[in-house]
Amino acid sequence: MYCTRKVQDDLIWVGANNRRLAMFEGVYSVPNGVSFNSYLLLDDKTVLFDTVDNSVSSQFFENLEYALGNRKLDYLVVHHMEPDHSATLRELLLRYSDVTIICNEKILAMIKNFFKFSDDFDLESQIMLVKEGDSFSSGAHNFSFIFAPMVHWPEVMVTYDSTSKTLFSADAFGTFGALNGALFADEVNFDRDFLDEARRYYTNIVGKYGAQVQALLNKASGVEIECICPLHGFVWRKDIEYFIDKYQKWSSYAPEKKGVCIAYASIYGHTENAAEILVTMLRERGVAVELFDTSVIPTSDIVSACFKYSHIVFASATYNAGIFITMEQLLADLIAHNIQNRVVGLIENGSWFPMSGKLMRAELEKCKNVTVLDESVSIRSSLTDANMAEISALTERLVGDL
Repeated sequence: MYCTRKVQDDLIWVGANNRRLAMFEGVYSVPNGVSFNSYLLLDDKTVLFDTVDNSVSSQFFENLEYALGNRKLDYLVVHHMEPDHSATLRELLLRYSDVTIICNEKILAMIKNFFKFSDDFDLESQIMLVKEGDSFSSGAHNFSFIFAPMVHWPEVMVTYDSTSKTLFSADAFGTFGALNGALFADEVNFDRDFLDEARRYYTNIVGKYGAQVQALLNKASGVEIECICPLHGFVWRKDIEYFIDKYQKWSSYAPEKKGVCIAYASIYGHTENAAEILVTMLRERGVAVELFDTSVIPTSDIVSACFKYSHIVFASATYNAGIFITMEQLLADLIAHNIQNRVVGLIENGSWFPMSGKLMRAELEKCKNVTVLDESVSIRSSLTDANMAEISALTERLVGDL
């Protein structure tokens, strides 16, 4: 049975939710599910904005059929060819054979790469290619197309509706989590319940491409936006500047909050002990701090926290003369996601030859504008009074720097 919601009088959400998906893109845990958003405009011409993932295709097609009623589908705008938004495109063409696909050249090339069509199917005849700044009218609504390469694939574009002042933003401004009936961000306590998932979504999916996101934000600043329709998560119709400000911070790698994120990799508990003592000392000094065990907490959560806080402490045991596996993975992920503009403290442990601190420092040299503090802690197996003094000195330096 259909399940739709009105975004505006003539714009209908026809997407679907997946609450059984364990790992988004095979790597990011989504314990609260994820939404796959698609929007149908009922103007003089009908326009569908993107399709959905195969896992929710049945619900999507029921929603679309109901929302269309007796009308035909005239146009499909494809913003992004990642399969969670395009996997049902071929099926859509089979069901609505007269639909015209609005896309750019790179999207068209990807359609041909992803899907095989019969020799007698003339795909080109159903394509309307657009370039940056091109416009299109569906009747009462007038659209312009803004290219957003590497946010977060090279073919991505977004669409601006000047009539309703709506931005169809592709993967930008998305959030992990099923919608659970609340389509709009103002229907929930977003800051309390969903901001962490929005940050985790941004930092892990798009975070590497801050410069490209900044370019898109600069383009979008030239138009008045009263509604944002992303491909995942909530529609924004209120407090839009609040969320744009978050994107400004995240994409410029500016800390969202002054405080410390501590991530530790411990084997038998001694490195954990050092991290526990540090977090306690910082709390006693009134510092905002979060503590993560890299062996238990998914890397995506820690990456998100590292983007949130101004200061980071990495504490790792030495393992096979290297960095402990889960810490090594975290550092690689942070470097891949272009973390920068942070102050970092280091704690190392090694029973006979501590090496992890030196190696972590070398990895962090790959990052831009990351300052590694001279105050560090080097443990040989278990903590000593000298180590306690080192942790105290690291605490004082962190507090003084905040």
